[in-house]
Amino acid sequence: MPALSAGVTAPDFKLAAMDGKEFSLSEALKHGPVLLAFFKISCPVCQFTLPYVERLYQAYRNASVTIVGVSQNNKKDTFRFNNEYGITLPVLLDELDSYPVSNAYGLTNVPTLFWISSDGDIELSSVGWSRKDIEEINRRLGETATAKPAILFRNGEVVPDFRAG
Repeated sequence: MPALSAGVTAPDFKLAAMDGKEFSLSEALKHGPVLLAFFKISCPVCQFTLPYVERLYQAYRNASVTIVGVSQNNKKDTFRFNNEYGITLPVLLDELDSYPVSNAYGLTNVPTLFWISSDGDIELSSVGWSRKDIEEINRRLGETATAKPAILFRNGEVVPDFRAG
């Protein structure tokens, strides 16, 4: 379990994105909820999870919600990962070695996802792969976008209920 769970205020932070722009959580929250997806490129469960986060991003990128990845790797390695797994969502770079944002959020494992309401409270935290949590995030995104939840899982796709991070 992450140290930060539902019901606590998300720590504010600023990080550089892959495109060099600065991301501020407090600024993003002015436009609606934020989904943070922390990952490390060498993590097999992250390699499984991030393409589903990408599907959420593709389905809701025009809604009043911000979906970002937070990589615990350097820019060059993260770029390769994004290309290999088809990740186009904005990705932030937590500083390699010190991981200030990962530490502020109490991460012990990746992937870890946080749904942060527009008032800055963490409403959902999820460690590893949890189909139930991804479905709940999809439902919340649909509510935010005032649309039906997107179809995340394709016919014939084997999608486990849980995989530890």
